[in-house]
Amino acid sequence: MHRTKALLAAAALAVATALAAPALPAAAASTVTNPGFESNGASQTPSGWSESGTVAASKSEAGGRSGSYRGTHWSASAYTVETYQTLTGLTSGSYTLSAWVRSGGGQSAAYVAMKNCGGAQAQANIPTSSSTWVQVSVTANVSSTNCTISVYSNAAANQWINVDDVTFAKNGGGTTLQVKGGDVSSVKKNEDKGALYYNASGTQQDPLLILRNAGMNYARLKVWVNPADGYNNKARVLTMASRIKAQGMKLLVDFHYSDSWADPGKQVPPAAWSGHSLSQLVTDVYNHTYDVLNALKAQGTTADMVQVGNEINPGMLLPTGSTSNWGNLSQLLKSGISAVKAVNSSTLVMLHLAEGGDNATFRWWFDQAVAYGVPFDVIGASYYCYWHGPMSGLQTNLNDMASRYGKPVLVAETAYGFTTAQDDAETNIFTSSLASTCGYPATAQGQRDAFQAVVNIVKNVPNGRGMGVFYWEPAWTAQAGAGWDPTNPSSGNGWENQALFDYSSRALTAMSVYGSM
Repeated sequence: MHRTKALLAAAALAVATALAAPALPAAAASTVTNPGFESNGASQTPSGWSESGTVAASKSEAGGRSGSYRGTHWSASAYTVETYQTLTGLTSGSYTLSAWVRSGGGQSAAYVAMKNCGGAQAQANIPTSSSTWVQVSVTANVSSTNCTISVYSNAAANQWINVDDVTFAKNGGGTTLQVKGGDVSSVKKNEDKGALYYNASGTQQDPLLILRNAGMNYARLKVWVNPADGYNNKARVLTMASRIKAQGMKLLVDFHYSDSWADPGKQVPPAAWSGHSLSQLVTDVYNHTYDVLNALKAQGTTADMVQVGNEINPGMLLPTGSTSNWGNLSQLLKSGISAVKAVNSSTLVMLHLAEGGDNATFRWWFDQAVAYGVPFDVIGASYYCYWHGPMSGLQTNLNDMASRYGKPVLVAETAYGFTTAQDDAETNIFTSSLASTCGYPATAQGQRDAFQAVVNIVKNVPNGRGMGVFYWEPAWTAQAGAGWDPTNPSSGNGWENQALFDYSSRALTAMSVYGSM
């Protein structure tokens, strides 16, 4: 991911507002009564639920997500209403409330919440999504034996929300993701230019320590061949790998096979390989991959996973390795994969595409890879809801990939903005218009909710094949001199509003999502 993706945004904005996520693990001591609003059909007072405020605005009616009925808030005049129930007999611990929702928008506030659980109220906003059901979730610690779950609306006349299939579960059982990751490729340059980082309490710390303490267990580093600024090259990757391993985290190495950013719009061979024939490029890929990985192994920081290419939808090392010539591309991929396994046979190989909601492209691409005998261990997808379509599409694609090829799948990149304001002169990639395509507000809570939704999707991949999620550049803040363009020291950062640190370099609430993974 990088600034050139902004040039693809117009083409990638064929998106919807649907966001999906899975059921949650491990039943609690007290389960939700009438979670699907089915018990007494269409009713002014849904069985098992209490109401307060403008009670006439709360009801169950026909048109459920999975059954025949749903909960609804609506009134012909402005209203404030809460639909709630108190769960009892709970043991202390972390719990997650989840609900499928829809909203026509127009509310001053609309959210699901956990309250009176022994601590502060925790809530997740209901995004605008009038045509497709969206799952939202909120996690909080319960230190009492009781906890009240709530659906709340403060709305203008004729505005509505729907809710269905509510679940409440104690965390610690069920699916736990193997990979709780983040791409920290820009940390070294940021720090060298003066960046500092602070945990949620305001204490200055190593950003890797802050992320690890939040629950991150896997770090990703990109590798460029000969970048103009001297960052993200072999030497810098070795330095960062030592820090990552010292924190007890695993390492994913992401080979771009370029001197700068490689993605679907740009797969440019490094200058040193310019004009090389296919056979020369095959050797170049092997030697470069082996050299970096062997150096990592020699210093005791062996890569746990490797991407042979970054977002290689059109191929890599274009034009030679284009998908219009899979014979060439397969040779390049096999060369890189052979180098990975020659250094360490247990290192996992990921093949990584963008457009995570585009199942047709993924099927076509990986069918070709299999037909040409390209071996791989993991399927990786970039997914940004404001570019890559509704989250329901991501769920469909990941489920299909896992089933079709029998491989684990992961989201290799995702992110969302906590604000649309800028912290430097560089135009932000994430804007209010992009936020409107996803349905989550550009706030700290909206960022957390969007990140959580992606995590939930991966946890819901059948047969335990959802491997994990990498948040893209959680620590890339707007530090002068650490901009996106390695050839231009005065370039800025168009990504700082999607970091997991705010504009005071303090950890944001979205970082807590790692603890739910």
